Amino acid sequence: MKECLEKIESASSLEILENLRVETLGKKGVLTLEFAKLKDIPNAEKKAFAQNLNTQKTKVNEAIEKRKIILEKEALNKTLESEKIDVSKFNNDLTCGAIHPVNLTMDRIITYFQNLNFSVEEGPLVEDDFHNFESLNLPKYHPARDMQDTFYNKDYTLLRTHTSPVQIRTMLKQKPPIRMIAPGTVFRRDFDITHTPMFHQIEGLVVDSSDKISFANLKHVLEEFLVNMFGDVEVRFRPSFFPFTEPSAEVDISCVFCKAEGCRVCSQTGWLEVLGCGIVDENVFKSVGYENISGYAFGLGVERFAMLIHNIGDLRSLFESDLRLLGQYK
Repeated sequence: MKECLEKIESASSLEILENLRVETLGKKGVLTLEFAKLKDIPNAEKKAFAQNLNTQKTKVNEAIEKRKIILEKEALNKTLESEKIDVSKFNNDLTCGAIHPVNLTMDRIITYFQNLNFSVEEGPLVEDDFHNFESLNLPKYHPARDMQDTFYNKDYTLLRTHTSPVQIRTMLKQKPPIRMIAPGTVFRRDFDITHTPMFHQIEGLVVDSSDKISFANLKHVLEEFLVNMFGDVEVRFRPSFFPFTEPSAEVDISCVFCKAEGCRVCSQTGWLEVLGCGIVDENVFKSVGYENISGYAFGLGVERFAMLIHNIGDLRSLFESDLRLLGQYK
């Protein structure tokens, strides 16, 4: 038994220790076989024989348990050692995150108009038909509604297709004069290289007495804004149609890529369309209860500006979270 105890004390692994336990205390173990001899021992000697076996069994169990605790601790330390992380192996150079180009552009536009004393107004993303269409001179079945592929909900609400409803909500709760911009997310059922189902707009509205509002004033504001955003560019206004403004115009700038000489981006025209504008239609003012008032409005797509400013070729790349693209704006 002394030899068995020495083997237990020198066991180098839990597996070896378990084998020793089986050899000693298992069904065919040394002590188990000794206990089986009790039936053949004379009664006078049986008690002393059993006591001796029990003493040896106790010593074996204590030795096994003591060695097991040591081996389990060694195994745990070995595991922790193998799984530890050497932080000195990592690069100590910290890299900062980057602001998304859409946010960069949005912030820049907002800051520009705030400096011109425009307030920043917000509204809900889920709108009703009145605020999104009817109040903007787009009654039901108006053909111009086809210009905007709308996401409708079962309860007759919809995801706003532009931020113009914010203008309506602002006019309903405020009296003129109003000088505001409405930045935010809008939704349309469209997806290709230049369109996404979700994008961002900034629309502006100025409302005041008729003697203070003119298309010339609108033209001056937008020309100064576009030069601030794109540098030394030419600006032109083309007659257009929007249900909520009359007269209406689309605004182009000379191509920032080819300097108006003609390239693939501008379709060889030398011009890039960047926003729409016009004098607010009287029907819009009637829907909010305004009388004897005038105003002008304009709207632009933030992604369009971001693509032109940062030379991004595919609109969809702005929403794909590609770190190779975003990392360029640190």
